[in-house]
Amino acid sequence: MKAVSLFSGCGGSDAGVISAGFEIMMANDKLAYARDTYQANHPETDYVLGDVSKIELFPSAQLLVGCYPCQGFSQGGVRQPSRGINQLYLEFARALRAIKPKAFVVENVSGMVRKNFAHLLEDQFRVFKEAGYCVKAEVLNAADYGVPQERKRILIVGIRDDLGVDEYQFPKPTHGDAFEHSRVTIREAIGDMEEWPEGEFYAREFHWYYLSRDRRRGWEDVSKTIVANPRHVPLHPMSPKLIKKQHNEWAFETEGRARRFSYREAARLQGFPEGFSFPDTSAGSLDMRYKVVGNAVPPQLFEAVVRALPPIWD
Repeated sequence: MKAVSLFSGCGGSDAGVISAGFEIMMANDKLAYARDTYQANHPETDYVLGDVSKIELFPSAQLLVGCYPCQGFSQGGVRQPSRGINQLYLEFARALRAIKPKAFVVENVSGMVRKNFAHLLEDQFRVFKEAGYCVKAEVLNAADYGVPQERKRILIVGIRDDLGVDEYQFPKPTHGDAFEHSRVTIREAIGDMEEWPEGEFYAREFHWYYLSRDRRRGWEDVSKTIVANPRHVPLHPMSPKLIKKQHNEWAFETEGRARRFSYREAARLQGFPEGFSFPDTSAGSLDMRYKVVGNAVPPQLFEAVVRALPPIWD
């Protein structure tokens, strides 16, 4: 089974696609260090670095996946519906019409469902349906699928109309109090890692904005959402607890060493495996390592969504 990946980043979604049994024929992103990291872990994939609008020919494939950038929708972003970056789904639709895969899967931030973005989500449904696909969307939490992190994202799935299969059903959660497995904790994900990995975490002061909310979870909890901005990455549980002083003001309960998660810990909390490689290249600054990790899709979540597709690959 073959797949094409757009807006691929460092390969979180594609790791899930590969685990589901697909070969990635082509991946694409604009970030050089995303490409470097992807190829360090998946050297067999043809990775096209650059603007997706410049790609004229796409390989044939049965599955198309993509995670077009979300800055215009994100809770932590500018949240401007008119931003040009919000229109990148049209490039995905262009690839969809060219490749005509049997199915596609898109991931984006859950903020896309907010009322002020409704017209953009509706237009995505429109262009995908006009391309010949039956489309469904649902907000899923990665923690429900074995990822040690609270991360709610919208997944959009389309199956080609002419295949005559039943409507897509999103996968049921597998982790949580009412399910087969317990949620994966921070301790289970990173408890074996070095306590103070000098040079691998953002070590600047905790700005007033950082302390405007509780950024800490304990060892036996699921992590807060891993973000791409290193200044806002959650606290490591070795840090003292935060207590609320007043509205939008938190402080450490006791004195003691405190730090944010390192980029390697953040990768584990995103669901990347222990041996995931971050190459030392000219593009690989500390901030950029955090960025590619925080922008990634947890592989287990994407794998669950792909595996739930009906048997249409013959």
